[in-house]
Amino acid sequence: MKLFSLPALGMTAALLVAGLLVASRSVAEGAPNSETAAQADPMQIVRGAKAWSENCARCHNLRSPSELTDEEWDVSVTHMRIRANLPASDTDDIRAFLQASNN
Repeated sequence: MKLFSLPALGMTAALLVAGLLVASRSVAEGAPNSETAAQADPMQIVRGAKAWSENCARCHNLRSPSELTDEEWDVSVTHMRIRANLPASDTDDIRAFLQASNN
């Protein structure tokens, strides 16, 4: 039994990204020297959320991005790039989304 449809997952990802953008703006305003906030590209995170929901949901139950560390997501995304034959640009976007989401 499928609990969520792909459009619902896309909407969930979009809402998560919107929350992240608001949170990253708050972090950037509160801590101007924050390295993560300075490196975050909001559009890359949005593209990553979309690519994550479209590609990863095909075979996996989507996990919360906060379940793994940046390093663990890096290993997982690199592994899945090869297994799923994902383009490098999608892989970079997905990695950026997952790493921005687990802070």
